Amino acid sequence: MLGPVGFAAPMLLWALVLLPVLWLILRAVPPAPIRRRFPGVALLLGLKDDDSVTDRTPWWLLLLRMLAAAAVIVGLAGPVLNPEPDQGQGKGPLLIVMDGGWTGAQDWSLRSQQANQLLAEAARAVRPVAILRLTAPEPVQFQTPEAWRGRLAGFAPMPWEADATRALAALGDGVFDTAWLSDGVAWDGQGALLAELEKRGAVHVYESGRAVLGLRPVTVADGGLEVRSVRSVPGPAREVTALAHGRDPNGVQRVLARLPLRFEPDAVEASNTLILPAELRARITRFELEGVRSAGAVALTDDSLRRREVALIAGRDDREGLELLDPLHYLTQALAPTTDLLNGALSDVIPANPDVIILADVATLADAESTSLQEWADKGGLLIRFAGPRLAGSEVSRAEEDPLMPVRLRSGGRNVGGAMSWGEPKTLAPFREGTPFYGLPVAGDVQVSSQVMAQPDPTLADRVIAQLSDGTPLVTRKPIGQGQVVLFHVSANAEWSSLPLSGLFVRMLERLSVSSGGVSAEATEMAGTIWKPLQVLDGLGRSEDAGNLPGIDGAVLADARLGPDLRPGIYESSERRLALNALTAERALTPFQWPARIPVTGMQGPSELPLGGYVLAAAIGLLMADVLASLALSGRLFGARAVAMLLAAVMLPSHSKADDAAAIAATQEVVLAYVITGDAEQDKMSAAGLLGLSDVLFFRTSVEPAPPIGVNLEADELAFFPMIYWPITTTQATPSAEAYVRLNRYLRSGGMILFDTRDADIARFGSSSPNGRKLRQLAAPLDIPPLEPVPNDHVLTRSFYLLQDFPGRFTSRDVWVEAAPPGAEKVEGMPFRNLNDGVTPVVIGGNDWAAAWATDDRGNPLYPVGRGYTGERQRELAYRFGVNLMMHVLTGNYKSDQVHVPALLDRLGQ
Repeated sequence: MLGPVGFAAPMLLWALVLLPVLWLILRAVPPAPIRRRFPGVALLLGLKDDDSVTDRTPWWLLLLRMLAAAAVIVGLAGPVLNPEPDQGQGKGPLLIVMDGGWTGAQDWSLRSQQANQLLAEAARAVRPVAILRLTAPEPVQFQTPEAWRGRLAGFAPMPWEADATRALAALGDGVFDTAWLSDGVAWDGQGALLAELEKRGAVHVYESGRAVLGLRPVTVADGGLEVRSVRSVPGPAREVTALAHGRDPNGVQRVLARLPLRFEPDAVEASNTLILPAELRARITRFELEGVRSAGAVALTDDSLRRREVALIAGRDDREGLELLDPLHYLTQALAPTTDLLNGALSDVIPANPDVIILADVATLADAESTSLQEWADKGGLLIRFAGPRLAGSEVSRAEEDPLMPVRLRSGGRNVGGAMSWGEPKTLAPFREGTPFYGLPVAGDVQVSSQVMAQPDPTLADRVIAQLSDGTPLVTRKPIGQGQVVLFHVSANAEWSSLPLSGLFVRMLERLSVSSGGVSAEATEMAGTIWKPLQVLDGLGRSEDAGNLPGIDGAVLADARLGPDLRPGIYESSERRLALNALTAERALTPFQWPARIPVTGMQGPSELPLGGYVLAAAIGLLMADVLASLALSGRLFGARAVAMLLAAVMLPSHSKADDAAAIAATQEVVLAYVITGDAEQDKMSAAGLLGLSDVLFFRTSVEPAPPIGVNLEADELAFFPMIYWPITTTQATPSAEAYVRLNRYLRSGGMILFDTRDADIARFGSSSPNGRKLRQLAAPLDIPPLEPVPNDHVLTRSFYLLQDFPGRFTSRDVWVEAAPPGAEKVEGMPFRNLNDGVTPVVIGGNDWAAAWATDDRGNPLYPVGRGYTGERQRELAYRFGVNLMMHVLTGNYKSDQVHVPALLDRLGQ
């Protein structure tokens, strides 16, 4: 080390000692002439030679040559600016351990940079390297550092934390040193893993020192939303902002609210309450900390934030001093913490359109009430009825089934000591599979002494969702339109049973989606339910479509730890949604206390920079200057100028007019473009496909395109092309941030991108295929509007040809374009809607259109499409789709403008 500069081969620097010897040699060449006085030389005085040679090398030229020699020596010694010397001084294998969880996502680039430095240092020391990610442990295999460089770029943080058990199993046998890139947060099994690594060799820890920020699940408290943020390290006062994301009335994701959260000095938790109207609160889908990219900084929301409106109607008034006999007392106690309760007459609450209406011992309904209640249930309302003395003594649903009752009832009730005495109260039978209560533990202390009986019926067995130990129905249900009616065959108070006194009563209401207080997270209560993932989070907190991920058993969802088989996200079962967040309410973010014997280094230092190439380039420049100086001293500078100009033309970057010529050509004619993916075969197919489409446009339309051009998203200007064909391959690199800026500018200025996943033969467009998942990754940073499948009246179906399908090499109707505005309606007498003149910025599908369009230079198809006449017909339709697409790009929705023709003719008096 010399200051901030280190050397990979420092022994070469000893060659600098030879520079004085070299100086003496250069001073002696050429040898000085011996001076002899000769009288005849006086006759030559005043004459000048055309070519002169100095008798000694000038000192400045000697210095130039010495500097060039020194630069060569220093360059070959491998100078490195800001090297990481600790690991390079070791010998033998090196294991780089990365926590790899969401706790390190907010400074992931810094960790990747540190890992690259360790690989570079190991390469100079000729050390084999292995990388172990604790969130995705694989058996340790030592390879060359160069082999890991390419893989390191593809590593990303996972939305779960480290797994010590699997990491210990992946270590295997062997001795090695360890460089641990720690997130700084303690987790289970971390100490055991450290002890095992110390047995194998020296351990060096790298930490950024930054506090890890997280967002706990949002809860409902005192009519508002309590938002809590935590940090792993106490520190000075700090303020962060929580953003509430949700969909606006047009279905577009927006920031609906901003809430400041302030950490007091030395505090590790900050909280605040967000007050929003119920309608706005129901639109929220996630909270996140502004400027923090991490799955733990995102709190997904579920049904727990949407307080349902429940109307409670009793068949008899409460009497003063007898609250425990009130039919609504236990319902109020069970539902008040998690729902908005409505009270009043039935005719008053139905216009408020509550989510649930509960009738406690209400027997006879007026015709107007019955009609309104049935219309409300048809639209998706949930009607829950409880039995009681009034219902048992009425004639409701006796002779024939009442529309607002799930079953027919027998006259009277069934109770202890009556004509149909049981002898003793009955208990509940275990809940059957397929019912909403399946998996709930049956409380042994729940006893039923009275009930209303259901008439035997062929449909009764299908409508019973809970029964007593003797097989008689306890709860029955039937659908009404889009809603349903549920009948508890016992009273809502404790007169007929002890069910309202138990916690099972609340859980049964939750299973019926009456309460929105959140799904219980106990395994015993969620057993028997299957939860399908809808959206999952990646390590950086971005939401992704769950695709074809399998369903999760409720018990596993409640008890299992997050990992590859259980990712944070939104899970759905029946009509309920559960948010599984990376940071739970119980998880404490505490820093891990490393033992004093373990060296801990920060990751804030400057990145190392190899200087060898720069120094050798300087040496070459000095040698070129020496050549020019020697030629000048010898009188041959004119020839040297030509040599210098030639060298400059070869070595210095010259301005080429090729780019300008390409730009001019692209603007003079219509040119179709395709994205260069890096896959030679696919790029060849894209060029051939657009060439075939250009020929069809030339012969069938007034458009005469020039040969297609491949575009490099990182370097080329996109504004010259009306349409860009982008085939999706799993191996293509993700564009840079600058490329996405140009792409978004291109889309906003009227350009169109045709995304083609080319996999319609195996999957419809979506994330269920590798190409579909790659498309979601590539298109995530793009400013793409809401999409919809191509409607039958879209201008793409009639811009030139009348089309119903859009086949390519494969046939699938699943093609997506920009969704029409909510107010777009069909005009009377016209086959399409009154739309504006905008062009859809993207068209997405998977029919492999380029392969169907592709032709050689003679116009012969290159790839087969179908068989026989059917295949050729499919190819023809593919060409027609391409023509319609170009007509739409070049002319907008001019076909839809025909809706204005009657008004124009009327104005012109025609």
